[in-house]
Amino acid sequence: MPYFDTASAAPLHPVARQALLAALDEGWADPARLYREGRRARLLLDAAREAAAEAVGCRPDELVFTPSGTHAVHAGVAGALAGRRRVGGGLVVSAVEHSSVLHAAQAHAAAGGTVTEVPVDRSGAVSAAGYGSALASTTALACLQSANHEVGTVQPVAEVAEVCAAAGVPLLVDAAQSLGWGPVEGGWSLLTASAHKWGGPPGVGLLAVRKGVRFAPQGPADERESGRSPGFGNLPAVVAAAASLRAVRAEADAEAARLRVLVDRIRRRVARLVPDVEVVGDADRRLPHLVTFSCLYVDGETLLHELDRAGYSVSSGSSCTSSTLTPSHVLRAMGVLSEGNVRVSLPRGTAAEEVNGFLEALPRAVAGVRAELGVPDAAPDAPPVAESVEVDALGQRCPQPVIELARAVLTVPVGGTVTVVSDDEVARLDIPAWCVLRGHTYLGESPRAAGTAYRVRRAT
Repeated sequence: MPYFDTASAAPLHPVARQALLAALDEGWADPARLYREGRRARLLLDAAREAAAEAVGCRPDELVFTPSGTHAVHAGVAGALAGRRRVGGGLVVSAVEHSSVLHAAQAHAAAGGTVTEVPVDRSGAVSAAGYGSALASTTALACLQSANHEVGTVQPVAEVAEVCAAAGVPLLVDAAQSLGWGPVEGGWSLLTASAHKWGGPPGVGLLAVRKGVRFAPQGPADERESGRSPGFGNLPAVVAAAASLRAVRAEADAEAARLRVLVDRIRRRVARLVPDVEVVGDADRRLPHLVTFSCLYVDGETLLHELDRAGYSVSSGSSCTSSTLTPSHVLRAMGVLSEGNVRVSLPRGTAAEEVNGFLEALPRAVAGVRAELGVPDAAPDAPPVAESVEVDALGQRCPQPVIELARAVLTVPVGGTVTVVSDDEVARLDIPAWCVLRGHTYLGESPRAAGTAYRVRRAT
């Protein structure tokens, strides 16, 4: 069964497995002890740190291992903010950061700090000018991911780092999605990553803090990992993480070139094989193994189940697959369609035959879901019935409000309007995105006693 969700967690690399088993025998002792077993464990830990630091592009004494990538982000954000508290309480983040960064920002705001979000364009990319406008004399820290975890867009880290350096603000880079493909360029100040994203074992994160960056670890500390990640670490997992990072880097260029061809095939053929699909994310500045697209008139959860039954494991940013029924903050910030969203992230070694099989299964799955939901035909069967129509979609969840809009727009002439009243938060994103995709004009929204009214003018 092809596994196409490596952006969530990559399969364990063979080198990681070998290193893990070997370290279980040799690295079980406390590396802080001076007896023979402790010295042996210390040698393994030092070697792992040197290998990881080389891959990151920092000094070994600038890097510590943490219990997870999320822990690394939280410790990095909190420590950097505390180290520069005399400057002020300003934190700048992009609107599409990973939830670990946004959760840290929420905690900072709850403690009295200020958080400024930098918007992105429709491809999901920030601009250096956007960060420059957000920085202020009281900004203590800026955060930017190296590449987006949902749509694969690679961010201009080097350019943003220059802007931050000119303003005297340290930049923390979340490199979880990109570190396995290569080092992060530019003058970043702090960097975090997570081993299970590149094929290492789960439960290992990296936190690098450049020399000269003011940093004050928060919470109780001990003598381990420079006081930045207290407690007895999982040394066998750390060894496996460093060994697998070195291994994936050695094959990264060749594998990236091979997977980029397969992803390009998906990007081209999905738009041809499936009607009413929006492929999102930057077409060029992107991770080599990841592609995301959204299918109109499709329940995301049902589509993922259909693909799973067909033998393909994929992920989604659709609100229809979320217990909160709120759209992905990434897709919302980009202003693109969220319903029926599918993220395909290919693991190393993916065969062309597996991708071809997925492209055969996808149109059948989408057509089946649309048939169950009663999606309307592309053309009306009868002349328009009114200049203006209002649709009551209260209580309906995605993608039903958009399906009702698609039905109603066929009943008004070109230039006529349709008003959809909905209490689904996703409609605020998907109705304007539907208008862009289908060529109609979105006229805006207005509050109602129950829900919100969204007005659309038929343009074609």
